[in-house]
Amino acid sequence: MNIVTDPKTLHEFEKHSIKVEKISRRGILKGLGVAGGLVLAAPLMSRQAFAAYQTGASKMPHGVVVDPRVFVAIAPDGVVTIIAHRAEMGTGVRTSLPLIVAEEMEADWSRVKVKQAHGDEKTFGNQDTDGSRSTRHYLIPMRQIGAAARTMLEETAAKRWSVPASEVKAQNHEVVHAASGRRVGFGELANDAAKLPVPDINGLKLKDPKDFRYLGKGQVSIVDLHDITTGKAHYGIDTRLPGMKYAVIARPPVTGGKLKSFDPADAMKVAGVEKVIEVKGWPWPSKFQPLGGVAVIARNTGAAIKGRAALKVVWDDGANASYDSVAYRKQLEEAARKPGLVVRKEGDAEAALKSADKVVTGEYYIPHLAHVSMEPPVAVANVTGDKVEVWAPVQSPGGTREDLAKTLGIPEDNVTVNVTLLGGGFGRKSKCDFVLEAALLSKAIGAPVKVQWTREDDLHHDFLHTVSVEHIEAGLDKSGKVVAWRHRSAAPSIASTFAPNVKHQAPFELGMGLIDMPFEIANLQCENPEAEAHTRIGWFRSVSNIPKAFAVQSMVGELAAATKRDQKEMLLELIGSPRIVKLDSVKDPWNYGEPYDSYPIDTARLRRVVEVVADQGKWGRSVPKGHGLGIAAHRSFVSYVATIVEASVDDKGKLTVHQVDTAIDCGTYVNPERIQSQIEGAAIMGLSLAKYGEVTFKNGKVEQNNFDTFPVIRMDESPLVTHVHIVPPGPDTPPSGVGEPGVPPFAPALINAIFAATGKRIRSLPIGKQLET
Repeated sequence: MNIVTDPKTLHEFEKHSIKVEKISRRGILKGLGVAGGLVLAAPLMSRQAFAAYQTGASKMPHGVVVDPRVFVAIAPDGVVTIIAHRAEMGTGVRTSLPLIVAEEMEADWSRVKVKQAHGDEKTFGNQDTDGSRSTRHYLIPMRQIGAAARTMLEETAAKRWSVPASEVKAQNHEVVHAASGRRVGFGELANDAAKLPVPDINGLKLKDPKDFRYLGKGQVSIVDLHDITTGKAHYGIDTRLPGMKYAVIARPPVTGGKLKSFDPADAMKVAGVEKVIEVKGWPWPSKFQPLGGVAVIARNTGAAIKGRAALKVVWDDGANASYDSVAYRKQLEEAARKPGLVVRKEGDAEAALKSADKVVTGEYYIPHLAHVSMEPPVAVANVTGDKVEVWAPVQSPGGTREDLAKTLGIPEDNVTVNVTLLGGGFGRKSKCDFVLEAALLSKAIGAPVKVQWTREDDLHHDFLHTVSVEHIEAGLDKSGKVVAWRHRSAAPSIASTFAPNVKHQAPFELGMGLIDMPFEIANLQCENPEAEAHTRIGWFRSVSNIPKAFAVQSMVGELAAATKRDQKEMLLELIGSPRIVKLDSVKDPWNYGEPYDSYPIDTARLRRVVEVVADQGKWGRSVPKGHGLGIAAHRSFVSYVATIVEASVDDKGKLTVHQVDTAIDCGTYVNPERIQSQIEGAAIMGLSLAKYGEVTFKNGKVEQNNFDTFPVIRMDESPLVTHVHIVPPGPDTPPSGVGEPGVPPFAPALINAIFAATGKRIRSLPIGKQLET
């Protein structure tokens, strides 16, 4: 990993700049042309700034718990155990949050163990690992937990030595009294320290960031790295219990369908199959409750799968039996071309479009997308009497616990949710339907049960990313300046998973690139036409930012082409002057659950990531014939990201992505290595979705079955070089999201690059065979 700063682009932060060279896994890979540099400086806020900013953490279900007795344990031998209350699915959160605690309490990281919390939001506070919010919500609470533990250790040592607490200081796993030279280890103090009351968190003295040993340094590997790379890591699929049975389920192939009848005779003939039973289903929509169907229970998963294949099942497909992707796309297009619910209005876009010298219109389509995490949904449940214990790769262990209690009709205190590592999540595993299935089956047969989803199950019964048509009209005056902008977004809502008759996008979906669009245009109108859902829709990495960023940033490229302007210059002109965007015309604007005072829409930061990526990525550089450069920028999860893609298309239509440069401003950060990893992953996922991502329906049923019909990019298709540039935060900039913001700008940057290379404008994803001649 190369960590560098560029004084030309980042001159205002030059006095904070650092340059570090070190060997790492990615450093070795750099020689193979697959890794790039990081722009870093001033990564951590001042103590005053930490105390000043507010987040939306307290408004999350069950809020925040700040108590070292809950999160920290110190053994007599000095080993410190820190609880990780968020789920690990590749973001490094099982390392980053405990690392914050260890830093603040002056623990030696080599003597720290991390223990995964079970699902219990009454004890640990909110445990939802989604929304790219773990660090931004828990940086301060984790520091306060560490500072409280440190203070208790210092007070214990001071009392033991009969000296003022102000004379002692925790240093590297010990408390030291400099005046006398005395020192004592954490383990020797732990028992007495635990008897003290927890200090008032508002009076705690936090470490000065200049004294940090771990935070912002990028020198700590994730705690699971060794086990993951050596095959010892425990994922959901690895759970085995004595006497455990294995189950797969035949579910209704159409959302809202139900079981009419089934014949288990042939399934029971399969060696290893022990039972075939009906699984209770709930009428759609029903949040995350099981779809119902028929379960085949066997001595192993293979037998269960063969048994299911032999089942004879008759379904009532219900009201969504006619759902057809081709016809539904036409419905969305018709809706997007007509007036819809006005959700933001500034000036008079209608009049300005009519009087414009030229109007550029773009209509953009993104189909349903599936999560297809490498580990399909899986759960083990053991119901005994009025108690249940489960083992599962879930993003929301607290929510899973609540839903298990409600579904089984037992007290929540009788539910234990053990969280395994997640073999990918992307939002799918925040829905616990597969865990509820396992619990229902265990209760029915009186034994532990593992419910395993196949890849076909995963594709056919996912909570899919929404399908969308985005219609944009931009009016230009005679000088080529954009004077009017109208954006209509037609897409079924995630809210349809929770309630019937939902016809408009929810406020949080509108706030992902529509009503929060930051362009400085006098006449601007955003509309949301009606669209009804016909399948299960759920959170997906970056959620509604994907279609909206694709449309808006593709339109920027189209406007640049229409006015013969440089893409970057057109983008900066539309972003406009450095300012805080006001959303006065929007009723209850959504800001990722964060207070606007702490996390405003700041166009100076958006401009900066564009300028940084243009400088570091050498925007405008000479590229070979048939190559093109594309650029896009987007704010999501209160972070700012800009991406440049260099792509080429050969005479047979083969697409190659030669280089990706992404600049991210995520405010104060903890572990730059994880930022680099997640942005690299976003480039791979973004390319895969743009190139291949599509789930289609015919007669209400998903047409894709496995990776043969829902492909993901292979290693030889991945970007050849990916550079990540972390923009240094200002001195008072709070942390923001990292896991999701890298995805939205990738597709439009790629599409703009393809246009630059070929002159062909793609408005419908996936790219598929559109480049073939």
